[in-house]
Amino acid sequence: YGFINTCLKSLVVEKYGEETWEKLRLQAGVQDSFLTFEVYKDEITMQLVDKACKVLGVPADIVLREFGKYFFEFCKRSGYDHMLRTLGGNLYEFIENLDALHSYLSLSYQASLIEMNAPSFRVEKNEDGSMHLHYYSDRRGLCHIVPGIIGAAALDFFNIEISMKIVNQTEEEERTGKKEHIVFLVTQTPLFPCKERNEFSSSSQCLADSEKQIENQLNKEDLEKAKNANGDRGNSVCPVKKSHWKTLRGIITLGKGKLLRGFDPVYPKSLWIDTKTFCNGLPFHMVFDKELKVKQAGVSIQKIVPGLQTMGICLDQYFRIVHPEVPFTISSIQKFINSQFVFQTRREMMPESWEERPMLELRGQMLWMEPLQCMLYLCSPLLRSLHELEERQMHIADIAPHDVTRDLILLNQQRLAEMELSSQLERKKEELRILSKHLEEEKKKTEALLYAMLPQHVANQLKEGKRVEAGEFKECTILFSDVVTFTNICAQCEPIQIVLMLNSMYLRFDRLTTVHDVYKVETIGDAYMVVGGVPVPVPTHAERVANFALGMIMAAKGVQNPVSGNPIQIRVGIHTGPVLAGVVGEKMPRYCLFGDTVNIASRMESHGVPSKIHLSSSAYQCLKYKNFEITERGEIEVKGKGKMHTYFLIRNKSATENEIMGRP
Repeated sequence: YGFINTCLKSLVVEKYGEETWEKLRLQAGVQDSFLTFEVYKDEITMQLVDKACKVLGVPADIVLREFGKYFFEFCKRSGYDHMLRTLGGNLYEFIENLDALHSYLSLSYQASLIEMNAPSFRVEKNEDGSMHLHYYSDRRGLCHIVPGIIGAAALDFFNIEISMKIVNQTEEEERTGKKEHIVFLVTQTPLFPCKERNEFSSSSQCLADSEKQIENQLNKEDLEKAKNANGDRGNSVCPVKKSHWKTLRGIITLGKGKLLRGFDPVYPKSLWIDTKTFCNGLPFHMVFDKELKVKQAGVSIQKIVPGLQTMGICLDQYFRIVHPEVPFTISSIQKFINSQFVFQTRREMMPESWEERPMLELRGQMLWMEPLQCMLYLCSPLLRSLHELEERQMHIADIAPHDVTRDLILLNQQRLAEMELSSQLERKKEELRILSKHLEEEKKKTEALLYAMLPQHVANQLKEGKRVEAGEFKECTILFSDVVTFTNICAQCEPIQIVLMLNSMYLRFDRLTTVHDVYKVETIGDAYMVVGGVPVPVPTHAERVANFALGMIMAAKGVQNPVSGNPIQIRVGIHTGPVLAGVVGEKMPRYCLFGDTVNIASRMESHGVPSKIHLSSSAYQCLKYKNFEITERGEIEVKGKGKMHTYFLIRNKSATENEIMGRP
């Protein structure tokens, strides 16, 4: 069920983080979340465990043991705490009733035991206080979960530490259906605080002191009265030869019943109930001998299985054992006598008119009657809802008034409705989670697109509905570039060829903006404009733009001219100066730069030389002491500016080509 996979996810996320779970999940090829009551293939859990071992680099037995411990805590947190605590007063009783717990959970999960396919447990006490725990499961390789679960339960509920060692591991022989049979040797060590341990070590002395104290507290007169009263009642309660301590215990409890630790049941000399009343009062019971011949059956079972009215028939002709999965023999039943037994009627033995009815299942306990050498099966119909009751054409009246199955059917009817509602809510929650995840992904895409158009802080201000004020930057470096003979290329090529050429070039340039951390302002046709020091002022704006320009010249060599087939040539112009920057427009807002610095940078590009980086004097002043190789071009006539002294940027003396291109 999804509950198991959800627990495994929770363990990984809690101990190793979301990233580890995501890596593990992707390697296993499974979904991110699981519905609690949904049935999933065992292969999913096996894959998750296998990948967890590889990703975490931990052996499978350790992973499974840790999962077992965590699963116990996860069950407690999920509302099963009280249910687990009340299974037994000690570890033996706790383990002995695990199968009964699975039987109950099968009702909640709307599945029979065979559908739920839960593991099964059988426990045997040894004379030295240890136990042998028999674990049966269809799922191979998961046995190491058991020490984790049992160890955590023993420590939490009974304050004892246990060690569990596999003493036998075999293919299943004595049961049918279950493939793996593991036998654990369980040894227990009680835990005591320091004070209690000291008290425990001297317990015999404490008991002796207690006897003396109590004896002194009782005066002779009270003691004599108590003995006389006891003498009138006979010697059954307080025999003469008992020790003082035992005598006192008998006196103290006189007239109030015996202490629980000394309880002995009292049985009548003969059974005070006639056969008819017994069969009516327990309408669902059967008695059968070693040969499985039916000796007695309750009236309701006779009504449902008419063949049982013929005494002496073999029980296995009319029923098969669903749980535990054992052969239908007295010896097998005796071996698992502490387990709950589920019988199912055989369809071939039912009347033909009942062909459409589902087969009836009975659940109860086995009691071996040694004097009669017969087995008593006390049971009730295994029904989960009123619908199942109607399907078998039964009524509440068919179940004895004292049988809690009546209440269970009605309560479970309501519980199933609540679980269905819970399941629907869980599905809706999962759908909302997936939608929310997709929405977040789309939001990130939208933001990435927005941040590509506008600086992030500007975009965030616009998203919040704030007005973006224009900002003045006292010094920045602007770059323009264009393709040489672009007009001629356009005249001789198909439009799609131009688009492909520009896209190939711009993809290379865009990557370089990230490498050198400069801001791409815009592209118009073949013109490409970037700026350093805007929108975030930095002192190294000129060096960043210069390195970016060198990378552009290198990257352009990888773009083919669709006319000549040779690499394209570009012109690059750079100028440094002050600008005003701000957002223009509302429908398609753009972050634009204004000022004479923009015009001069554009002039540096238009008056440049193919495959050269043309620098203004102000750009040169920023770079001349920054380890760049620069040559003087001299004075040139610049349109609208007159004569200007300019330079060419050749290379960065301290950076390799791979560093300029951002390659490893």
